[in-house]
Amino acid sequence: MTYAADSFDTLPKLPAWVTSTRAETPEDVAFLSGAALSHLHLVVSRADVPQTLLRTRLALRAAEASVKHQGRPERASDLRDAVAFLQPGDSPGPAGEVYLSWRRAIERPVSVNALHRALPDLEPEQIAIWLDAGQGAPISRAAGVLQTALADRPRDQTAALVLADTALAQALGWSYVPPLLALGLKRTDHRKTGEELRMACHGAIAAAATEATREATDLARRAARLKDVAPKLRAKGSDEAVAVFLNRDAVAPTALTSLRSDRAARRFCDRLVELGAVRELTGRDTFRLYGI
Repeated sequence: MTYAADSFDTLPKLPAWVTSTRAETPEDVAFLSGAALSHLHLVVSRADVPQTLLRTRLALRAAEASVKHQGRPERASDLRDAVAFLQPGDSPGPAGEVYLSWRRAIERPVSVNALHRALPDLEPEQIAIWLDAGQGAPISRAAGVLQTALADRPRDQTAALVLADTALAQALGWSYVPPLLALGLKRTDHRKTGEELRMACHGAIAAAATEATREATDLARRAARLKDVAPKLRAKGSDEAVAVFLNRDAVAPTALTSLRSDRAARRFCDRLVELGAVRELTGRDTFRLYGI
């Protein structure tokens, strides 16, 4: 297969005043968050951005922030390990469960059933009630859902954030949920209510949308590089293997089932590293993970 790589240079650039302007008033905060979110709205519709991979990368960052707010020591590398090498019947541990919740939340189009799959401890009826709790503009709606969910289940911050991001995605007409609020909210923000929480959500969205846009630009560049080298790969099943890298944040060679054997998969990954198309993420000699 020959890929026609789009140019990441055509991605709309975030105006400098969005990132350089210091918000002095609530009106400033709301304006900047709206501007950043509007720009992200353009980015999440771009064909040259690997959208599934972008959501997966943001899910990892959201999970890392969530476990950090819980006072746990796990970081991104630990979360990747907890999930990448799971076998049937294995437990990923508490931090791994948080990561799986975020992963499941971004995998399927927005629906109550998809949320129930991501948050199996919640009944679909309860999920629907919480999603209806937010009112007004998108960020106000997300803040309302977050406040209601935290009031009912104050210890389940991950579920509350997943629901709030879902409410935001619904309000914006997005088919999938990109994790945003968890990236920008501080631990102390979870105790706020009313106008204070709404302003905290505006600030969080402004920061997270800016970060997500930068991540999208970087992933578009890396995806273009992988597509450029794809015709040089002669291994049988290489097209399917390349597609895996364009959809997953971290890939174990054993996940490349289209290749002939685990040994062939390891050679394939090492070849991609040599070509500058993927990176080895762990620094280990064994149980390695790769990603663009």
